[in-house]
Amino acid sequence: MNVAKPVNQKAWLMILPVLICVAFSAILPLMTVVNYSVQDIISPDRRVFVGTEWFASVMRDPELHEALLRQLGFSLAVLLVELPLGVALALAMPAQGWKASAVLVIVALSLLIPWNVVGTIWQIFGRADIGLLGAALQGMGVSYNYTGDATDAWLTVLVMDVWHWTPLVALLGYAGLLSIPDAYYQAAQIDGASKFAVFRYIQLPKMRGVLMIAVLLRFMDSFMIYTEPFVLTGGGPGNATTFLSQFLTQKAVGQFDLGPAAAFSLIYFLIILLLCFILYNGMQALGTADKEPGHG
Repeated sequence: MNVAKPVNQKAWLMILPVLICVAFSAILPLMTVVNYSVQDIISPDRRVFVGTEWFASVMRDPELHEALLRQLGFSLAVLLVELPLGVALALAMPAQGWKASAVLVIVALSLLIPWNVVGTIWQIFGRADIGLLGAALQGMGVSYNYTGDATDAWLTVLVMDVWHWTPLVALLGYAGLLSIPDAYYQAAQIDGASKFAVFRYIQLPKMRGVLMIAVLLRFMDSFMIYTEPFVLTGGGPGNATTFLSQFLTQKAVGQFDLGPAAAFSLIYFLIILLLCFILYNGMQALGTADKEPGHG
């Protein structure tokens, strides 16, 4: 006979501090933003309820459409470059010994650098007069000017992000590889499996969970990128590297349009949630398809 265990009501007291922190750091600011998004604040003592007017105004803004397209292109490029590069780096890293410890430290170095410092480093690195990259490209006869050419600026921001965050993907993939038991590799060796077969049927499926985390983290972070391109290019030349976060900052701080900025920040938040939901379910569907009969 199964006897139901009494519910420990005191357990809720243990998580109460966490709930309070979340309320003050997330819920209350979100409620404030919602409040601003439906009002026209004329003065501290005078406010007019406008409903969804700011949302409609923001959604019709052509500059927002351009910034969204730039942001989507950048985030997709980040995933297409950093994911395979990070997996390749994880596969090349030693699994044990002092070399493994040394490589882990070296790979993680870029993750320890603050975002504004990363932007400053690449601002100097790309200059033709004092920077190694700019001077090297100029010496090879390659026309490169990230401050004056839109394509060069966009590619420089992309390469900077790849340099900064690919190690995160590599470390997550490396953790997934270390969790694979040796028995899998021994069985593959007995069967005469090739290196590609080992990767396809052993390593990749075992890394799927951590790679899903890597995809979601990198997509969300790249979709909110602000400091590095702001320090490197200031959003220019023109609007070539003005992504959604900088577009929002310009509206809220530069133009002081609090109502439209609040409305846009909510739209921004919902876009990230929607795209992450699509990515997550897409990767889950791919994983399910691989497990079905006939897929190896």
